[in-house]
Amino acid sequence: MSIFKSFGVNSSGMTAERYRMDIISQNVANANTTRTEDGTPYVRKVVTFTEKTTDPTSFGTIFRRTRGMDVGDGVKVTGVYEDKTAEMKRVYDPAHPDADEDGYVWYPNVDIVTEMTNMIDATRAYEANATAFTASKAMAVKGLEIGGN
Repeated sequence: MSIFKSFGVNSSGMTAERYRMDIISQNVANANTTRTEDGTPYVRKVVTFTEKTTDPTSFGTIFRRTRGMDVGDGVKVTGVYEDKTAEMKRVYDPAHPDADEDGYVWYPNVDIVTEMTNMIDATRAYEANATAFTASKAMAVKGLEIGGN
């Protein structure tokens, strides 16, 4: 892998993790939102990533892949999806304006502990990419210094 290609790989990782942190922040901010624009409770959102590659049908990509060489160009966000696996929370509160006829209110499926754990994970991944970017930059600078002598 080229030293300059590593800049792109690391920066794409930082961009993806920053976007993931934005979505996690949105989940935390809406943890108690019982009514959205469509009248339903907020639903937790999840970000998915995939490998960013050049044209997968190009000769160079196929050649490198068959030789077991690195072909990735970083990571990209493939989508933001609503989490349909976690159940919404049903709480008895007949005084709440969004309570149904039985006095129950549906709250979002956002678990603050899970969101904070995911935030720590995203922060650590961002920091790892930033450290790798700094190391690549230091290697490039050192290479220029050696070449200049």
